[in-house]
Amino acid sequence: MEISKVVIYITHQDKLLVFRHTQFPEAGIQVPAGTIEVGESIDHAAIREAEEETGLTDLMLVGYLGEELLDLSDTEFAAMMRRYFFHMVVTVEPQQTWIHYEYDPSDGSPAPIEFEFFWVRFPDAVPKLTGEQDAFLDKLVGGHVDY
Repeated sequence: MEISKVVIYITHQDKLLVFRHTQFPEAGIQVPAGTIEVGESIDHAAIREAEEETGLTDLMLVGYLGEELLDLSDTEFAAMMRRYFFHMVVTVEPQQTWIHYEYDPSDGSPAPIEFEFFWVRFPDAVPKLTGEQDAFLDKLVGGHVDY
């Protein structure tokens, strides 16, 4: 079985958007990500997940950064996971921090899930991201895609 996900790096100027689960700090620091729905294009999934998880609507898709296949057969998922990485920018001046709730978690968790969003200076102040979500951060240079 293969699970398909999108991972989104959202930038504003020289900052990267990250978040933490307020009720589950052990989940670590993350970037927006989520499951691609059946029949959904990866571009559409990236936009949908970014908006659902962050509450931001003034986003512009800059580009596709690449994909990776993770072998999670020895984990609770017992599957292969294909992840597609994207870069988006915020087109308006965003808040520095905010709380947003996810009401439709793809893992079946009870909703709502509270997320605390904040910006970190890129690349110097980016913390270690959970679940190897930082795999394509080297494709961003100063918040811009380096193809």
